Amino acid sequence: MYKLENKLMKKTLYFICSLFAILVFLFAPNQVSAYPFWAQQNYESPREATGKIVCANCHLAQMPTIAEVPQSVGADSVFKAVVKIPYKNDLKEIGADGSEVPLQVGAVVMLPDGFKLAPQDRWSDEIKEETEGVYFTNYSEEKDNIIIVGPLPGDNNKEIIFPVLSPDPSTNKEYHYGKYSIHVGANRGRGQVYPNGEKSNNALFTASSSGTVSSIDTNDDGSLAINIANSDGNITTENLPIGTQLIVEINDEIKTGDPLTNDPNVGGFGQLDTEVVLQSPYRVIGLIVFFIGVGLTQILLVLKKKQVEKVQAAEGI
Repeated sequence: MYKLENKLMKKTLYFICSLFAILVFLFAPNQVSAYPFWAQQNYESPREATGKIVCANCHLAQMPTIAEVPQSVGADSVFKAVVKIPYKNDLKEIGADGSEVPLQVGAVVMLPDGFKLAPQDRWSDEIKEETEGVYFTNYSEEKDNIIIVGPLPGDNNKEIIFPVLSPDPSTNKEYHYGKYSIHVGANRGRGQVYPNGEKSNNALFTASSSGTVSSIDTNDDGSLAINIANSDGNITTENLPIGTQLIVEINDEIKTGDPLTNDPNVGGFGQLDTEVVLQSPYRVIGLIVFFIGVGLTQILLVLKKKQVEKVQAAEGI
């Protein structure tokens, strides 16, 4: 009897654990996907056909982004792609819970096919020091040439170093020497829109109808409900998330499109394209030989000119 009860308890415990795991699997991704880089996983590629990186779908404000890569790199070599994310120090924004939080940053680097994140055993001591505390993730198992980073504390990571390994066309004929494009995107701060299309509390909210503000209610979770009565007596309710700062009061007359809150956003997203040349060593050797040949030709021409001048001078005597 005791063994039967013990076995039944184990099965019950196993069922509860399994149910909990299923619930976490179903609902946890919705929370994670609130961050734009995880939202990118909804796209086959983070760069649309128009050239826009999908981060811009949630980070509506535009901010500058700077990228620095070598002009040319050798085959099977490790080089640094530097992404700079400038913004003013000590900026605060509205967090998901309504409190003020420091800005976080992130970046995505879309490398050409064949280029990828360099393995750590090939990182130099300088790269290891510069990337301390930074965790790199491939966009997907199929796209190891797309590297994403973030979220990271913004004030300490305004410059992110990406260690990149170039391909070797001599061992893999799928790749070739020449010029390649690199697409870079970087954001600072939270987005104004969630992946499901809803506005975050980091956005400006406007009235969807005209009328008079009849009441402003605060819900248990801290969110707000603004009731707007129009001329027909109908009530329109505007639901605002926690942390929004109202700029309207009861009895205010408003029109469709008028702002109900301030614009709390202090961050934004920026993207740019840059280029790198995968240089063949034979081309470099050929260029050096060409320059040597041109130099020797110039020297021989000068010597020949001097010889001709001496002959002309002798004949004149």
